[in-house]
Amino acid sequence: MSRDQAAEVRAVSGTSVDVGEVTTRYLLYGLLPSWFVPGLADWVMHRRTRIEETSGTKESVILPQRGYPQLMMAEVGVPIAATLRYEVNPALLAVQLGGAAVHEATALWDVKTAVDSGREVRPIEQHIHSFLESLPFAALASLMCLHSDQVRSLLRGGRGDPQAWRLVPRRRPLSPGYLAGVAAAIGTCVLLPYGEELLRCRRAARRDKKRATSDEAHWRATKGR
Repeated sequence: MSRDQAAEVRAVSGTSVDVGEVTTRYLLYGLLPSWFVPGLADWVMHRRTRIEETSGTKESVILPQRGYPQLMMAEVGVPIAATLRYEVNPALLAVQLGGAAVHEATALWDVKTAVDSGREVRPIEQHIHSFLESLPFAALASLMCLHSDQVRSLLRGGRGDPQAWRLVPRRRPLSPGYLAGVAAAIGTCVLLPYGEELLRCRRAARRDKKRATSDEAHWRATKGR
């Protein structure tokens, strides 16, 4: 919404519209919390298709929201943590754009790993993946619209801004209560379920390795008779 459009809305409704405030609230209280829902749903799909018996630890380490600082978790988590902590400037936008690009490339690798392993990737899981892939881009697009001046500065290489390529702490830090809520959501919807999944995959891998070793020993003993 442009400034002229916002002024028109104010004139018609008689209320003040702060586009920046509305967009910020959407990002903090709408889009970011909604990211946890498909992440948890993805874990449910992995459990239903018994990931530990197919792609196992390899896919569990790749996938988007995992209990340890694994690949796609870092690709999304680092930009989110930086955005919650620092002002939006060319440096932060570069971190976000880089994270989004690498996240998308890893998402393709993730699906290929699942399919090559023989694990069934059901249509509903594919739709869940679409949300996990699109939400970071939606957040980044909203942030870039909100800070178009910093986008222009990024395109100019930060010329004329001595702090363009430094991460600058927020002038108005987010409330401790909000940050605690985000941390609690990460623990409940990310760390616990995907930590359990990774543990389950590792146990299955050890069991399969032990079984293979036992079978090989039995084959060698039989061959030597």
